[in-house]
Amino acid sequence: MSRLTIAIPSKGRLKEQTEEWLASLGHPLRQIGGERGYTAEIEGLDAEVRLLSAREIAQGLIEGSLHFGVTGEDLLNDLAPDGADDFRVLKRLGFGGADVVVAVPQAWFDVDSMADLEAAGAAFRKAHGRRLRVATKYLRITRRFFAQKSVGEYRLVESAGATEAAPSTGTADVIVDITTTGATLKANGLKVLRDGVILESEAAFTQSVRAEFSPGAQAAANALVGAFARSDHNF
Repeated sequence: MSRLTIAIPSKGRLKEQTEEWLASLGHPLRQIGGERGYTAEIEGLDAEVRLLSAREIAQGLIEGSLHFGVTGEDLLNDLAPDGADDFRVLKRLGFGGADVVVAVPQAWFDVDSMADLEAAGAAFRKAHGRRLRVATKYLRITRRFFAQKSVGEYRLVESAGATEAAPSTGTADVIVDITTTGATLKANGLKVLRDGVILESEAAFTQSVRAEFSPGAQAAANALVGAFARSDHNF
């Protein structure tokens, strides 16, 4: 890639907040083709800007088809085969926050921790002849966390819709999902395990560790990184 390639979210509040952050650095963004366009340019910076979904951005950073991008840490960690070694978070942006959590039915009064979940899973398997089903979109994160907590009495069910509804509809027993306030989980009769916060995620300006930088792309990257380094002495 001869030009610096940056991706930002294509819609919603995350897009608006990313644009506000870039403007605060002195690099406002102009969308090409109006609101329906999927490319943009950044004032004062020689860069190609793509407007993509948060998931596409995370995948592009991990694969190396993007130099930089703004996306959620939850997606970065889940899509990366080797975890945090597959990308480099340069700056957490302070917006787009959500926790990735393990939640169980509130009616499970004696299950409050991951150790309790393992014990419940063993008892469940003995009683019903199958493992507890854990519904989630975050397959890699869930496997890693459950292994760290020595929980093995489960099987994953990939969620394609509203994960929080899986226990009430009978498609799963436990979920791993994102939450901001916990209100949706509570409304669906679920509770977060006390040691069940897998990741405290937020939007992050992230660099690919696999993308190749031409001299021109590196110069533009230095200018952009320098701009937000000057705006935040903690960078």
